[in-house]
Amino acid sequence: MKSALPDFPSPWTTREKIGMLLWEIAWTLLCVWTPKPLNAWRLLVLGWFGCKIDGIPFVHPRARIQIPWKLTLHDRSCLGDRANAYSLGEIELGFASTVAQECYLCTGTHDMEDKTRPLLTKKITIGDWAFLGARTFVLPGVTIGKNCVVGACSVVSKDLPDNCYAIGSPATVRRQKPPL
Repeated sequence: MKSALPDFPSPWTTREKIGMLLWEIAWTLLCVWTPKPLNAWRLLVLGWFGCKIDGIPFVHPRARIQIPWKLTLHDRSCLGDRANAYSLGEIELGFASTVAQECYLCTGTHDMEDKTRPLLTKKITIGDWAFLGARTFVLPGVTIGKNCVVGACSVVSKDLPDNCYAIGSPATVRRQKPPL
């Protein structure tokens, strides 16, 4: 008897699935337990898995990265304690940007108009010198401008301009910030 439910094909190739499995094992065995000063080691492991690294960013050992080959980290950028880079699509952290503890950068969603609900991904870009407060949630396709500060627990659903303070759910610009 054929099911009335539609098929849900995987968006990932077998090669990608194997890569994600190996990444999960490697990060767990080689990085999660490391103390903060072993950042160079974590960056080396990320590089082995295709993460694009420019300069010396900081990645907390308890940060969660879904697919490292879709992540770009620029010099002095920071992925904080228990931050989640759900990189089903590209994520780029600009120079000296900070993604504080427990932030969630989500590049994936689904087409709810299609009964098979295919995966849709859009790049998230965090600008140079931007700061995302604790537990900020960033939706797919969002660009956070240079020197922008996003308040804790905000939900960023639309692009934010350079040099601003934003807060809330959805995050709205509250005031301008002097440029760097």
